Order: sequence, then C-alpha cells, then structure tokens
Amino acid sequence: MVTLGIIGVVSAMTVPSLMQNYQRQSYLTQLHKFYNELSQALVHYQTDNNALSLKEAGLTSQENLNAFFKNYFKIVNDCGTTQTPCLAPASEYKNIAGRDIGTGCSSYMTIASGASFGLKYTGGKYVFAIYLDVNGQKGPNIAGRDIFAIYIYNNGLIDDNGSENIAPLTFEERETSFNENCIQTTGSTWYGCFGKILNDNWQMTY
Repeated sequence: MVTLGIIGVVSAMTVPSLMQNYQRQSYLTQLHKFYNELSQALVHYQTDNNALSLKEAGLTSQENLNAFFKNYFKIVNDCGTTQTPCLAPASEYKNIAGRDIGTGCSSYMTIASGASFGLKYTGGKYVFAIYLDVNGQKGPNIAGRDIFAIYIYNNGLIDDNGSENIAPLTFEERETSFNENCIQTTGSTWYGCFGKILNDNWQMTY
C-alpha cells in the first residue's frame, strides 16, 4: 500500500508536466510543418514567375496574397474578411501573460491540416504578415503556444518582426523582440514568440 501511495504521489506530480510538454511539442510540430510548407510555396512562387523576390514575382497586393495561398495551399475554408469561423473570436486570444491581443487581418483561411490564419499585406518592411493558429478555433488560443505572428520578407524568408526590411533577423534582435512583445503584460503587440523559437532551434523554452 505504501508503494502504491508513493507511485500515486509521483504520478500526480509528473503527469501534468508530461502532458504540458506533449502539448507544446504538438504545437511546435504543427508550426514547423506549416513553416516548411510555406517556405516551399514561396520558393515555387518565385520560380514559377522567374523572379528573385516576392514583389517581383507579383506579390504586390492583398488580392495577390490571397491568390497565392489559394494556388499553393489546399484551402478548406475561405472566411473572407471575417475572422470566424476560421479563427476563434478575437476576445478569446491572449498572450502568455494574459493580456488581450489583436488578430485583425484582411483575410482569413483554413487549410487541410486544420491550421487557420489571418493574412495582412503590407508591402513595406515585410511583404505580409500571418497570424497562424496551428489548431484553428481550439484552445488555448495563447500567443506563443498555438497562435504565432509570422512575417514574410521580400527575399522570401520567414522570420519575426524586425527593425530592418530584410531577413533573417539577428539572434539579439529576436531576443529583444521576445522580451519586449511576446511576454509583456502591457501594450498591444504580441510578436516575438516565433523568433524565440527560431533562436532556440525549434524548442518552446519559455
């Protein structure tokens, strides 16, 4: 009985941690899968258009951006300009510190893997931004866990939001972005989580 009691106590202490680690790894796997698919699609897009950059290939508007995803991904739900039902309602999204975050984009889609995202064309420092929820409407809907702000630059590279108009970002820039945005208890920005994952070799260490 004493042995069983000890086993029960140890299990109660370790199982929640194991489940949390498993869930985080699941989010990372889905994030990495989308990253790879997007990277390949961006290369194909430039190759198909005989171009050396995304803008040269024709990615110059929100309409072009929407068409890119419809041509290179299997879209199972096109929500247009409406966030739901592709993503959860805006009020459900928080950052790690519990702060409300915004997910406003110009278009929303869900792909065959079950991942959903909002798209926003800027054409500036970065060409477009993706707010990717790796498991769609399902929780926890927390930035840095299952939803990530991802930025795509004109050279076709995928990174976080940096201070310059070129990627990749430096290690230091990603760390600063993480500390000043991803985990902050105030403010409205919530990028920086994705860059931290890139810095830590695709591990969720925070």
